[in-house]
Amino acid sequence: MNRKPFKFKQFDIFQDKTAMKVGTDGVLLGSWTSIYNGKRILDIGTGTGLVALMLAQRFSEVEIDAIEIDKSAYLQASENFENSIFKERLNIYNTPIQDYNSIKKYDLVVSNPPFFNVNDLVDFDTRKQARQQTTLTFAELLNKTACLLSENGFASFIIPYDQREIFVDIALKNSLHLSKILYIRGNQNSLLKRVLLEFSFITKEKIEESELIIEIDRHQYTDDYINLTKDFYLKM
Repeated sequence: MNRKPFKFKQFDIFQDKTAMKVGTDGVLLGSWTSIYNGKRILDIGTGTGLVALMLAQRFSEVEIDAIEIDKSAYLQASENFENSIFKERLNIYNTPIQDYNSIKKYDLVVSNPPFFNVNDLVDFDTRKQARQQTTLTFAELLNKTACLLSENGFASFIIPYDQREIFVDIALKNSLHLSKILYIRGNQNSLLKRVLLEFSFITKEKIEESELIIEIDRHQYTDDYINLTKDFYLKM
Protein backbone atom coordinates (compact mmCIF):
# COMPACT_ATOMS: atom_id res chain seq x y z
CA MET A 1 0.00 0.00 0.00
CA ASN A 2 1.33 3.43 -0.98
CA ARG A 3 1.61 5.59 2.13
CA LYS A 4 3.54 8.38 0.48
CA PRO A 5 1.70 11.65 1.13
CA PHE A 6 1.06 14.54 -1.24
CA LYS A 7 3.32 17.12 0.34
CA PHE A 8 2.40 20.77 0.55
CA LYS A 9 4.55 23.51 2.08
CA GLN A 10 2.96 23.42 5.54
CA PHE A 11 1.08 20.11 5.66
CA ASP A 12 0.89 16.63 4.13
CA ILE A 13 -2.13 14.89 2.62
CA PHE A 14 -2.34 11.12 2.89
CA GLN A 15 -4.91 9.86 0.42
CA ASP A 16 -4.61 6.06 0.36
CA LYS A 17 -7.89 5.48 2.25
CA THR A 18 -10.19 7.59 0.07
CA ALA A 19 -11.32 7.50 -3.54
CA MET A 20 -11.07 11.24 -4.06
CA LYS A 21 -7.48 12.39 -4.45
CA VAL A 22 -5.83 15.79 -4.28
CA GLY A 23 -6.87 17.72 -7.37
CA THR A 24 -6.77 21.14 -8.95
CA ASP A 25 -10.40 21.90 -7.99
CA GLY A 26 -9.71 21.66 -4.28
CA VAL A 27 -6.48 23.65 -4.54
CA LEU A 28 -8.27 26.39 -6.47
CA LEU A 29 -11.08 26.60 -3.92
CA GLY A 30 -8.71 26.64 -0.94
CA SER A 31 -6.51 29.31 -2.54
CA TRP A 32 -9.29 31.59 -3.83
CA THR A 33 -11.97 31.75 -1.18
CA SER A 34 -11.77 34.37 1.56
CA ILE A 35 -13.25 35.01 4.98
CA TYR A 36 -13.99 38.70 5.40
CA ASN A 37 -15.16 38.72 8.98
CA GLY A 38 -15.62 36.30 11.85
CA LYS A 39 -13.68 33.21 12.77
CA ARG A 40 -15.78 30.12 11.99
CA ILE A 41 -15.55 28.10 8.77
CA LEU A 42 -17.51 25.04 7.64
CA ASP A 43 -16.09 22.72 4.93
CA ILE A 44 -18.84 20.51 3.50
CA GLY A 45 -17.57 17.25 2.02
CA THR A 46 -13.99 17.65 3.16
CA GLY A 47 -12.64 14.45 1.53
CA THR A 48 -8.95 14.27 2.48
CA GLY A 49 -9.28 17.54 4.40
CA LEU A 50 -7.31 19.49 1.79
CA VAL A 51 -9.44 22.64 1.63
CA ALA A 52 -9.84 22.80 5.41
CA LEU A 53 -6.06 22.56 5.88
CA MET A 54 -5.44 25.23 3.24
CA LEU A 55 -7.85 27.60 4.97
CA ALA A 56 -6.29 26.84 8.36
CA GLN A 57 -2.92 27.83 6.89
CA ARG A 58 -4.27 31.01 5.31
CA PHE A 59 -6.33 32.27 8.25
CA SER A 60 -4.52 31.79 11.54
CA GLU A 61 -7.39 32.95 13.76
CA VAL A 62 -10.16 30.69 12.45
CA GLU A 63 -11.69 27.48 13.75
CA ILE A 64 -12.77 25.04 11.05
CA ASP A 65 -15.43 22.34 11.18
CA ALA A 66 -15.35 19.73 8.42
CA ILE A 67 -18.18 17.41 7.39
CA GLU A 68 -17.62 14.08 5.63
CA ILE A 69 -20.27 11.41 5.00
CA ASP A 70 -17.89 8.65 3.83
CA LYS A 71 -16.30 6.77 6.75
CA SER A 72 -13.02 6.03 4.95
CA ALA A 73 -12.60 9.64 3.86
CA TYR A 74 -13.50 10.77 7.38
CA LEU A 75 -10.75 8.59 8.84
CA GLN A 76 -8.29 9.85 6.23
CA ALA A 77 -9.06 13.51 6.88
CA SER A 78 -8.91 12.89 10.65
CA GLU A 79 -5.39 11.51 10.20
CA ASN A 80 -4.34 14.47 8.06
CA PHE A 81 -5.76 16.93 10.59
CA GLU A 82 -4.08 15.19 13.51
CA ASN A 83 -0.71 15.22 11.74
CA SER A 84 -0.89 18.94 10.96
CA ILE A 85 0.32 21.94 12.93
CA PHE A 86 -3.23 23.31 12.71
CA LYS A 87 -4.89 20.38 14.49
CA GLU A 88 -6.08 22.43 17.48
CA ARG A 89 -8.31 24.49 15.17
CA LEU A 90 -9.73 21.62 13.10
CA ASN A 91 -12.78 19.50 13.90
CA ILE A 92 -14.36 16.79 11.75
CA TYR A 93 -17.74 15.05 11.85
CA ASN A 94 -18.72 11.82 10.10
CA THR A 95 -22.29 12.69 9.16
CA PRO A 96 -24.40 13.72 6.16
CA ILE A 97 -24.63 17.50 5.94
CA GLN A 98 -28.41 17.06 5.80
CA ASP A 99 -28.28 15.81 9.42
CA TYR A 100 -25.75 18.35 10.69
CA ASN A 101 -26.88 21.20 12.92
CA SER A 102 -25.02 23.94 14.75
CA ILE A 103 -26.26 26.51 17.25
CA LYS A 104 -23.57 28.93 16.10
CA LYS A 105 -23.55 30.20 12.53
CA TYR A 106 -20.54 30.09 10.22
CA ASP A 107 -18.84 33.13 8.73
CA LEU A 108 -17.66 31.12 5.73
CA VAL A 109 -19.05 27.94 4.19
CA VAL A 110 -17.00 26.20 1.48
CA SER A 111 -17.61 23.11 -0.61
CA ASN A 112 -16.21 21.29 -3.62
CA PRO A 113 -19.56 19.55 -4.10
CA PRO A 114 -20.56 16.41 -6.01
CA PHE A 115 -21.44 17.25 -9.57
CA PHE A 116 -21.99 14.16 -11.69
CA ASN A 117 -25.61 13.16 -12.13
CA VAL A 118 -25.15 9.40 -12.15
CA ASN A 119 -28.13 7.62 -13.69
CA ASP A 120 -26.55 4.23 -14.29
CA LEU A 121 -25.54 2.84 -10.90
CA VAL A 122 -24.30 -0.49 -12.26
CA ASP A 123 -20.70 0.70 -12.04
CA PHE A 124 -21.30 2.80 -8.94
CA ASP A 125 -18.21 3.15 -6.74
CA THR A 126 -16.94 5.42 -3.99
CA ARG A 127 -15.34 7.88 -6.39
CA LYS A 128 -18.62 8.34 -8.23
CA GLN A 129 -20.42 8.68 -4.91
CA ALA A 130 -18.09 11.51 -3.96
CA ARG A 131 -18.69 13.27 -7.28
CA GLN A 132 -22.38 12.90 -7.99
CA GLN A 133 -25.71 14.11 -6.76
CA THR A 134 -27.57 11.11 -5.39
CA THR A 135 -26.13 11.59 -1.88
CA LEU A 136 -26.12 15.41 -1.94
CA THR A 137 -28.00 17.53 -4.45
CA PHE A 138 -27.23 21.16 -5.17
CA ALA A 139 -30.60 22.06 -3.66
CA GLU A 140 -29.79 20.28 -0.40
CA LEU A 141 -26.30 21.78 -0.28
CA LEU A 142 -27.48 25.35 -0.81
CA ASN A 143 -30.45 25.04 1.52
CA LYS A 144 -28.20 23.79 4.32
CA THR A 145 -25.61 26.46 3.54
CA ALA A 146 -28.26 29.16 3.93
CA CYS A 147 -29.32 27.65 7.27
CA LEU A 148 -25.78 27.54 8.66
CA LEU A 149 -24.35 30.79 7.26
CA SER A 150 -24.13 33.89 9.45
CA GLU A 151 -25.99 37.05 8.45
CA ASN A 152 -22.84 38.71 7.09
CA GLY A 153 -21.10 35.50 6.02
CA PHE A 154 -19.99 34.25 2.62
CA ALA A 155 -20.13 30.87 0.89
CA SER A 156 -17.75 29.66 -1.83
CA PHE A 157 -18.03 26.71 -4.22
CA ILE A 158 -16.30 25.27 -7.27
CA ILE A 159 -18.60 23.66 -9.84
CA PRO A 160 -18.68 22.79 -13.55
CA TYR A 161 -19.11 25.80 -15.84
CA ASP A 162 -22.13 24.28 -17.57
CA GLN A 163 -24.03 23.98 -14.27
CA ARG A 164 -23.44 27.53 -13.07
CA GLU A 165 -26.82 28.96 -14.08
CA ILE A 166 -28.72 26.15 -12.36
CA PHE A 167 -26.56 26.53 -9.25
CA VAL A 168 -26.98 30.31 -9.10
CA ASP A 169 -30.74 29.99 -9.54
CA ILE A 170 -31.01 27.48 -6.67
CA ALA A 171 -28.82 29.72 -4.51
CA LEU A 172 -31.10 32.69 -5.16
CA LYS A 173 -34.12 30.66 -4.05
CA ASN A 174 -32.27 30.32 -0.72
CA SER A 175 -31.61 34.09 -0.56
CA LEU A 176 -27.94 33.60 -1.49
CA HIS A 177 -26.80 36.25 -3.96
CA LEU A 178 -23.80 35.88 -6.26
CA SER A 179 -21.06 38.36 -5.33
CA LYS A 180 -17.98 37.06 -7.15
CA ILE A 181 -17.19 34.59 -9.94
CA LEU A 182 -13.91 33.26 -11.33
CA TYR A 183 -13.97 31.42 -14.66
CA ILE A 184 -11.35 28.66 -14.97
CA ARG A 185 -9.70 27.68 -18.23
CA GLY A 186 -7.11 24.89 -18.48
CA ASN A 187 -5.17 26.80 -21.16
CA GLN A 188 -5.93 29.75 -23.41
CA ASN A 189 -7.38 27.50 -26.11
CA SER A 190 -9.51 25.22 -23.93
CA LEU A 191 -13.18 25.57 -23.10
CA LEU A 192 -14.32 26.88 -19.74
CA LYS A 193 -14.81 23.86 -17.47
CA ARG A 194 -15.01 25.18 -13.92
CA VAL A 195 -16.22 28.26 -12.09
CA LEU A 196 -15.57 29.46 -8.56
CA LEU A 197 -18.61 31.18 -7.08
CA GLU A 198 -18.99 33.33 -3.98
CA PHE A 199 -22.39 34.10 -2.40
CA SER A 200 -23.78 36.13 0.48
CA PHE A 201 -27.17 37.26 1.75
CA ILE A 202 -26.37 40.79 0.56
CA THR A 203 -27.16 41.85 -3.00
CA LYS A 204 -24.23 43.52 -4.74
CA GLU A 205 -24.81 46.17 -7.39
CA LYS A 206 -22.07 44.67 -9.54
CA ILE A 207 -20.80 41.09 -9.48
CA GLU A 208 -17.02 40.82 -9.55
CA GLU A 209 -16.03 38.68 -12.57
CA SER A 210 -12.58 37.45 -13.64
CA GLU A 211 -10.92 34.59 -15.49
CA LEU A 212 -7.95 32.36 -14.64
CA ILE A 213 -5.93 30.30 -17.13
CA ILE A 214 -3.98 27.51 -15.43
CA GLU A 215 -1.35 26.48 -17.98
CA ILE A 216 0.58 28.08 -20.83
CA ASP A 217 1.71 24.61 -21.87
CA ARG A 218 1.75 21.19 -20.21
CA HIS A 219 3.13 21.69 -16.66
CA GLN A 220 4.09 25.28 -17.55
CA TYR A 221 1.86 27.41 -15.37
CA THR A 222 0.65 30.96 -15.84
CA ASP A 223 1.78 33.71 -13.48
CA ASP A 224 -1.81 34.09 -12.25
CA TYR A 225 -2.04 30.43 -11.25
CA ILE A 226 1.41 30.49 -9.63
CA ASN A 227 0.56 33.60 -7.63
CA LEU A 228 -2.71 32.06 -6.47
CA THR A 229 -1.24 28.73 -5.33
CA LYS A 230 2.43 29.42 -4.53
CA ASP A 231 1.89 29.40 -0.75
CA PHE A 232 0.90 25.73 -0.97
CA TYR A 233 2.63 23.80 -3.76
CA LEU A 234 6.21 22.83 -2.96
CA LYS A 235 7.54 23.61 -6.43
CA MET A 236 5.67 26.86 -7.07
